[in-house]
Amino acid sequence: HGRPDCRRPNPEPMQNGEAMSPDLQDSRGPPGDEENQGAVPSAPPLPQEPSPCPRPKLVFHAQLAHGSPTGRIQGFTNVRELYAKIAEVFDVSASEILFCTLNSHKVDMQKLLGGQIGLEDFIFAHVRGETKEVEVIKTEDALGLTITDNGAGYAFIKRIKEGSTIDRIKTVCVGDHIEAINDQSIVGCRHYEVAKMLKEQSRGTPFTLRLVEPKKAFDMIGQRTRAPKSSEGKMVSGKETLRLRSKGSATLEEIPSEFEDKAIKKVDDLLESYMGIRDLELATTIVEAGRNKKNPDDFAEALDSVLGDFGFPDVFLFDVWGAMGDVKNGRI
Repeated sequence: HGRPDCRRPNPEPMQNGEAMSPDLQDSRGPPGDEENQGAVPSAPPLPQEPSPCPRPKLVFHAQLAHGSPTGRIQGFTNVRELYAKIAEVFDVSASEILFCTLNSHKVDMQKLLGGQIGLEDFIFAHVRGETKEVEVIKTEDALGLTITDNGAGYAFIKRIKEGSTIDRIKTVCVGDHIEAINDQSIVGCRHYEVAKMLKEQSRGTPFTLRLVEPKKAFDMIGQRTRAPKSSEGKMVSGKETLRLRSKGSATLEEIPSEFEDKAIKKVDDLLESYMGIRDLELATTIVEAGRNKKNPDDFAEALDSVLGDFGFPDVFLFDVWGAMGDVKNGRI
């Protein structure tokens, strides 16, 4: 079997350099001056070329997680462009950035930058640290790993199940980027592809994982971070967030409603149980596809049009449809 095609499409270009910003309100003044009714009307002004409305620049503050001065990041419309801007500001290669967390320099998977950034959020970029190789022997069907990815070609470990095969290998940590399986590079693969490759490893046969851990600040050395059992958190601040998409431009959006937030978390749980991945952006896209759909067939068709590459099994779709219905009707 050949290696899956893990190449990612090129991100769409920004429109006018600031596609993620909302248009400002119309800058023209009021239509008439009611107080000067008795004044002699003057000649109408000469027509002028309409000037495009300026777009406000969104500026985010960022640091390298292991320690750096604060930099100002702006002008990005997707995750790849965000990493490129961070790399430019801190004079590192974009390929050095493993993932970002919001409002914490620690490897805290509850504060992982996913598909949304609150307008007041502070970004911490975690860069490549030491590389390590571990030999794993699968003693049960599941390794006990949950995989996610950074939206720019790097899959990494988001959760380690207590008492699992991986949990017994103490050098493997949450936040480690999986760079290769048996010396086969998986850079560029999505999380679900990596989870599938790990699932397909034979029981009882040793295989090798090449891992890259995030560079640690002095106060993080010696920690083995484990994600808590509670569902993933999403850091937002204010009324709006910047929604980042793997395809297309970012947009300013209202914070999801309580119903949508619950549904997104439930779908994220189902992604973990069915596919061994967690991905709040993907869960958000799935919930949006189900918005205003009357039945599971319409939902499946809508989902296939935006996420056909995933090839979700029917049983997963029915469970997602049922979970969204449960949330909507207050059963969850």
